[in-house]
Amino acid sequence: MRRLLDVLLTTDPAQRVRLSQAVMAMVMMSAGVVTMHWFVWVGIAPAWPVALWTVAAVGGMAVAYAAIRSGWSRRLEDPSLTVPQMVYAVTCGAAAYALLGPGRGGVFPIVMVILMFGMFIATPRQMRAVSLYAVLLFGLTMLLLATLQPVQYPLSVEIGHFLMVATMMPAVSLLAERLATLRQRARRQRADLAQALSRIRELATRDELTGLINRRHLRELMEQEHQRCIRSGHSFCLAVLDIDGFKALNDKHGRVIGDTVLRSVAHEGLRLVRVSDVFARWGGDRFVLLMSDTRSNLARSGVERVRGGIGAMRVAIAGGEVRVTLSAGMAEHHAGETVDQTLERADRAAAEAKAQGRDRSVAAA
Repeated sequence: MRRLLDVLLTTDPAQRVRLSQAVMAMVMMSAGVVTMHWFVWVGIAPAWPVALWTVAAVGGMAVAYAAIRSGWSRRLEDPSLTVPQMVYAVTCGAAAYALLGPGRGGVFPIVMVILMFGMFIATPRQMRAVSLYAVLLFGLTMLLLATLQPVQYPLSVEIGHFLMVATMMPAVSLLAERLATLRQRARRQRADLAQALSRIRELATRDELTGLINRRHLRELMEQEHQRCIRSGHSFCLAVLDIDGFKALNDKHGRVIGDTVLRSVAHEGLRLVRVSDVFARWGGDRFVLLMSDTRSNLARSGVERVRGGIGAMRVAIAGGEVRVTLSAGMAEHHAGETVDQTLERADRAAAEAKAQGRDRSVAAA
């Protein structure tokens, strides 16, 4: 069954929706065909004209389906052919009205179903155009029938039918406009919700000040890297980087300058690390660099690149500039140890770098 649906509706999501609508239109037209042949069977409608009408009605919908299924309709502004299908169905409805004689009142529910189905797809402007077309077409059909066959189509009855059509069609247009407003509001609410969820995810994984990965999310990434290394047998390295003299800088220049320095270090650090690495803010003036699938000798050069690049930059402040240096400690993850143990070794190495005079990096034993 699923394979048959894939053949009929394709596997492309957009095409599948369009073809589903076309199939639904064919089903509704088929219901109209069954109704027409019922009137033939009870002797109200002529057989041969109804047979020709059936071929034209079903054939037109089949052509629309083929145009969509082949992809030809994609070159049009409306690939779903919504308005052409509705106009064709209304035209078939007017023809059926002329064929049914005493049973012509049965056409109105079918036309209304067509319009009600279309208002879930078409725009309010399209629905107004189709409704106006339906009113004019049925009005002209009723006028011609009342003129040519006044006995079977009395003018008084046709006026009543026309008033019914002229009332129903604008009502459908108003409903379509209301529905379009609700759809637009729902789309706007979905967009707002998606934006809010994106913001929540960002706040959950990003440091608000620097925009870097935050401590909580870095722990998740380190644990994932740990599990990956257990499976593959590869290793990874962690580096702890502290800004030298950050407390004194804060005390001297104020927290605003301190925040500027943190953002500058974050921006420059992101620029200097590899795409595969993760540069995160651990807290305060401390940063952690996660280097996946990396041995200590390669990691050392990566840490030096970050440390040297940040040491070469200058942060502009009122009345001058500030030079920022880092003390870094790096550790390669060993088989059998936890992430916290590797991080602790890197932290001790960073403390050793500070003890040796700062502005340097030390690799843990």
